Amino acid sequence: MAPFYRDTWVEVQLDHIYENVKSMREYLPVETHIMAVVKANAYGHGAFQVAKTALQAGASFLAVAFLDEALSLRKKGINVRILVLGAIRHEDAILAAEHDITVTVYQKEWLLRALKNHSFRKKLRIHLKVDTGMGRLGIKEFTELNEIIELIQHEENIDIDGVYTHFATADEVNTDYFDRQYGTFLEALAILNAHQVDIPHIHCGNSAAGLRFPTKVFNVVRMGIAMYGLSPSEEINGLLPFTLKEAFSLHSRLIHVKKLQPGDKVSYGATYTAEEEEWIGTIPVGYADGWIRRLKNREVIVEGQRVPIIGRICMDQFMVKLPGPMELGSKVTLIGSQGNEVIPIDEIARELETINYEIPCMISFRVPRIYIQSDQIVEVENHLN
Repeated sequence: MAPFYRDTWVEVQLDHIYENVKSMREYLPVETHIMAVVKANAYGHGAFQVAKTALQAGASFLAVAFLDEALSLRKKGINVRILVLGAIRHEDAILAAEHDITVTVYQKEWLLRALKNHSFRKKLRIHLKVDTGMGRLGIKEFTELNEIIELIQHEENIDIDGVYTHFATADEVNTDYFDRQYGTFLEALAILNAHQVDIPHIHCGNSAAGLRFPTKVFNVVRMGIAMYGLSPSEEINGLLPFTLKEAFSLHSRLIHVKKLQPGDKVSYGATYTAEEEEWIGTIPVGYADGWIRRLKNREVIVEGQRVPIIGRICMDQFMVKLPGPMELGSKVTLIGSQGNEVIPIDEIARELETINYEIPCMISFRVPRIYIQSDQIVEVENHLN
């Protein structure tokens, strides 16, 4: 296990990831596969450990955003099918084929360039991406979809393994736009059927769609945010079919405790002034770790008690007001539970006026990840060592 030499760390409860995937597996129709989305270093949790756990829990495939992420998993011994959801350079298609990495075809021009410039020794496995209203990546015009299919049907080195789309509003209670996108996707599938193209994997469901519409997502669900124990949105919390178990927590320790006198100042800009004798503690986490300055009004948990952050958050440290003198080394929880207190990721997201997806992603690589399974540390990941 990689050692680390700072008093700040993330804990990832692999059992929670396992249970979230297992719950989804039991909830979906038996013929529906789970594609575990481990892009962005598994939303900040750690791609390799999450991938292994998700596959053990019943996931069939993996998905990432970029070719680099897929290659990293291959180098670590992950051999299942991996779909790159984002665009890759056409000149890298041959590399994807060599490593049996499935790529997204979203444009005729991209495909023409990939085929023109390379001689594939292995088949290139692809999923067609249809833009039904997300407006991000995908084939929007059905004429272009027809042309792509006709082009592929004459290419021996291309294997159409799947077709998919992505919903913009599956995490909203109102389904009007969802229904509109779904109808457009059905039209695209009708075109494929007219060409008599046999496509093994059809998917339109992210976590939200999979949780809400299990019989409408065809035979693959891309499980992302729910795998990590987070709801796709607070709006649909009441619609979730099973309890999600949050896997990510962030901890540190008190490294310095001192008493202030009335009038003493704290941190950059001297924005905080002690009004009486106060005890403050210093915690070795800062905005370089992803605990950004806008979190200056937050609370953290020290020895089971919520305490307020005071003054401005620095690059590597911040200060809190303590109820009294506390022991050096006392555990501090920024995200997660300690004693009877809990700070969920959604609470941090509300403070920052953002979504829960962003919070674990923004905790930087320099914070070690400790992986826990059956109450035992199974691995420590430290990118600085």
